[in-house]
Amino acid sequence: MDSGKQVTSTLMLSVGAAVIGSLQFGYNTGVINAPQKVIEKYINETWLQRYQEPISGGSLTAIWSVSVAIFSVGGIFGSFSVGLFVNRFGRRNSMLMANVLAFIAATLMGFSKMASSWEMLIAGRFVVGLYSGLSTGFVPMYVGEVSPTALRGALGTFHQLGIVVGILVAQVFGMEAIMGNDDLWPLLLGFTFIPAVAQCILLPFCPKSPRFLLINKNEENKAKAVLKKLRGTSDVSSDMQEMKEESRQMMREKKVTIFELFRSPVYRQPLLIAVVLQLSQQLSGINAVFYYSTRIFAKAGVQQPVYATIGAGVVNTAFTVVSLFVVERAGRRSLHMLGLLGMAGSAVLMTIALALLEKVKWMSYVSIVAIFGFVAFFEIGPGPIPWFIVAELFSQGPRPAAFAVAGFSNWTANFIVGMGFQYVEDLCGPYVFIIFTIMLLGFFVFTFFKVPETKGRTFDEIATAFRQTGGGGAAKHSPEELNSLGADSQL
Repeated sequence: MDSGKQVTSTLMLSVGAAVIGSLQFGYNTGVINAPQKVIEKYINETWLQRYQEPISGGSLTAIWSVSVAIFSVGGIFGSFSVGLFVNRFGRRNSMLMANVLAFIAATLMGFSKMASSWEMLIAGRFVVGLYSGLSTGFVPMYVGEVSPTALRGALGTFHQLGIVVGILVAQVFGMEAIMGNDDLWPLLLGFTFIPAVAQCILLPFCPKSPRFLLINKNEENKAKAVLKKLRGTSDVSSDMQEMKEESRQMMREKKVTIFELFRSPVYRQPLLIAVVLQLSQQLSGINAVFYYSTRIFAKAGVQQPVYATIGAGVVNTAFTVVSLFVVERAGRRSLHMLGLLGMAGSAVLMTIALALLEKVKWMSYVSIVAIFGFVAFFEIGPGPIPWFIVAELFSQGPRPAAFAVAGFSNWTANFIVGMGFQYVEDLCGPYVFIIFTIMLLGFFVFTFFKVPETKGRTFDEIATAFRQTGGGGAAKHSPEELNSLGADSQL
């Protein structure tokens, strides 16, 4: 078997242990929705106990909104701090250290009911947001750096698979019969403790990133030993050659800070692509669909809308697995465009179905099909691709700063959608998805004209292509020309 495509036990252990961080992000994104009524009841009881009067509707909504949204605020701070950790402690050790935050968050949320303190719940949500923000930088970076070029896309999709499995687990655990009830909801929120323990046990058995060892630490023998384990072969000369080439390029460019990333014309185009692709994920309307799905299913006459929402979670997971197998065959750019176009079509269908729901009864089935279609197309492109393409667009020097900026964009957009969707929906009613359709089509046009194909190309080949377009008054290339700057490009 070609060592470039060989899946070794060390490689799978490394990817599996890392994506526990992705699972935590997904779990804590989805966990707060199901027990809303139960937690609101607890907030009301705590308020009554403290102030001897029931809480007002406005105060309850405010406390609940803060409990949900503070997670994204934590994520914004966490994502912007990625660079502080990865260059100093390495990718693997950074993931290990971040679990301290998961333990603190689990303790705060798990004991908030016992302490009669909704402030502890809010603090726990902020801390777990910090942890998740760091994970969205650490995990794709580590996975991208341990994966062979030929498998980088497929293994990069595991980050998104971890997220959607986390959301699905949270939806199932959040059912009233399991943990979404008066007695067990603190356990539901504190469950984040268990994956954190699992990751702390597994990560020490995983190797450090060979790129970090060679390029950042200049430890060539250690990097070679790690590569031999990861690739399952003693001949790792092509990988070493690629990393040394990248290291030579890095020596010619000084360490890149976030501000330099914005100032340098060389990084302008890859940075724009990285940020816009992150926005295409969050502003596609996927979170709105997940927040809205239970209500849509209820409107559509589904007896148990929570089961239909879990069904959407299953579709979410299934199509992430599909993406895993096709991303190395079809390419990142084509899949992203297919996903965006499919989502736009599903959004139009959903708008028509919701607008005609009162008049035409069978439109309820159309709205369910539209939701499942929307979720499926999301996982084909805009779900997994923006995360790992950031690792592919930048060389080792600017990569941590680029992950910080991309993560910050993603979390900020997530926060805006989370806070603003309720108000926009009240204004627009069923036509709210027209806004997302326009955005999706805009992102499709941007991807078509600006995003190059990165499939099967080394990090340095991609970076070289951008250097030729961005710096030194070089000739401008179209994405099609950049696509041809693959394996034959002269380094």
